[in-house]
Amino acid sequence: MPKMKTHRGAAKRFRKTGTGKLKRSHGYTSHLFGNKSQKQKRKLRKAAIVSSGDYKRIRTLLTYKKN
Repeated sequence: MPKMKTHRGAAKRFRKTGTGKLKRSHGYTSHLFGNKSQKQKRKLRKAAIVSSGDYKRIRTLLTYKKN
């Protein structure tokens, strides 16, 4: 059976933390900022940790990704 390939779209969107969790950025951050509150925009800037249910799916896409 051939090797699995790393999903390049996922590789650009996720980073591994030191403890092995996956870090992601928020959506809704590219335009239409006039409708969003300052608090919402501030919170969208920070990275988030991928939830446990999604982690199981994304882990298979990032088979050989180091960091």
